[in-house]
Parts: sequence; structure tokens; C-alpha cells
Amino acid sequence: MNNSDKRGDVFSKQSLERFLPWLIPIGLIIIWQLAVDANWVDGTYVPSPLAVVDKGVSLWQAGTLQENMGISLYRATMGLIIGGSIGFVLGVANGLSKTSRALFNSTIQMVRNIPHLALIPMIIIWIGINESAKISLVAIGVMFPIYINTFHGIRSIDPNLIEMGRSYGLSKWQMFTKIVLPGAMPTILMGFRYALGVMWTTLIVSETISSSSGIGYMETNAQQFLDMPTIFLAILIYAILGKVSDWIAQLFEMLLLEWQRAEGGKANVK
Repeated sequence: MNNSDKRGDVFSKQSLERFLPWLIPIGLIIIWQLAVDANWVDGTYVPSPLAVVDKGVSLWQAGTLQENMGISLYRATMGLIIGGSIGFVLGVANGLSKTSRALFNSTIQMVRNIPHLALIPMIIIWIGINESAKISLVAIGVMFPIYINTFHGIRSIDPNLIEMGRSYGLSKWQMFTKIVLPGAMPTILMGFRYALGVMWTTLIVSETISSSSGIGYMETNAQQFLDMPTIFLAILIYAILGKVSDWIAQLFEMLLLEWQRAEGGKANVK
């Protein structure tokens, strides 16, 4: 087999690998459209994909769709930044300091087992139904996955690596940036990926309760008028946002864990 044939086989394999993740979603959409067209399902309650797309186009042209999407993205992003920052700082502090761990970790573990969505009535009473309440709920939801994985990642660092860093005379900051944080980063990013899923789940619930804007509100408002295309559109948007979030998490893993691939390549060469 010559080089051109090998390159062709590699290209075909890469194309197939890129297409396979979309095979089932595309197939389900085609079956969905055919089922509605053939009247296998009632189009009143299960609108066709084309009807959902048409509804999305009309809402976009009216400016409603992008307005609600922008509000939902703002709430999700702010909640992720606030909750993720708190979870990361607490995870680092409790992972590195015995005093901090003894003081905070037990309490955090107890609070973590309380379903954060059960706090909705209390948050509404304390904060109200404004933006702060929704952002706070998202922040609480994402804080614990990031905390747990940051704490676990730091506590799981190989003691031999710490000892090696000390033997080289590294300062505490150098020890953290060159050994502890890189070693814990895979586990931290795992928590970040899980937190993204919690973020959207929490946002959906918070926007369907005492809300006047956002994708969740758009879906709840459509329910009152039996506007099924809008309901399916909101569900589809959440699915797309979840996929985009997962892609962003993978991008962070590629950028921040590049050293692992480099070491793996060196090991294969040896």
C-alpha cells in the first residue's frame, strides 16, 4: 500500500469518527419527521422538527428568542463563575491546609448532601424572584462538584512528587503551580464538566418558577397556551447548549492537559 492509499484510509477513518456521534441524533430527527408526516403521532402534541424550526425562526425574527437566550446564558455564566470560584478556592484551601480542612470540610460535606433545588422556597423568601435568586441557585449547584473534585484531586497527589519538589528547593507557590495544580487538573476538569450539567439543570428549574424571562420562562409560558412547537424548541435549545458546554469542557481539557499528551507521546517513542 502506497502513501496516498494510507492517507486516504486515515482520512476516511477520521471522517467516519466525526460523523458517528451525529448518526443517532440525525436518525432520530428523520424518524420523528416521518412519524408526524405519516400521522403515527398527533402533530398537535408532538410537532414535527420542521414546525419547531419554523417556530424558532419566527421567534428569532421577533427578537424574543435571542433575548431569552441571552438572559439564560447570563444567569448560567454568572452562577458558574461565582459558584465555581468559591468551590475551587475552598477545595484548594482544604486540600492544602490541615487547619482549613478540619474547620470547613465536615460542614461542607453535610451541606453538600442537601438537594440544592430544595432551597428554592427559602431563596425566594430571602432574596426574592429577581436575578440574584436564580444566579445564587446556580452558584450553589455548581459549587459542590467543583469543590469535591478540586479537594480530591489535590489530596490524591503522589507524595513522592511533593518530596521531589522539596528536594529541588521549590517554594510553596512553585510547588503549587508546578506540581500540585497540574497533578490535580484532570480531576478538577472532571468536576467542571459535571458542574456544567448541574448548571443547566438548575437553571431550567429556576426559570420555570416565578420568572418573567429566559428559556425556561418561554417554555412555561408556552405551556399555558399549549404552544407545543415553542416547548420543543426550548428543550432543543437546552440540548444544544448542553452539547456546546460539553465541547467547551473538552476544549479546556485539550488546552490544560496538553502536557499529558506530550508525556504520553514521549513514552510511546521510548
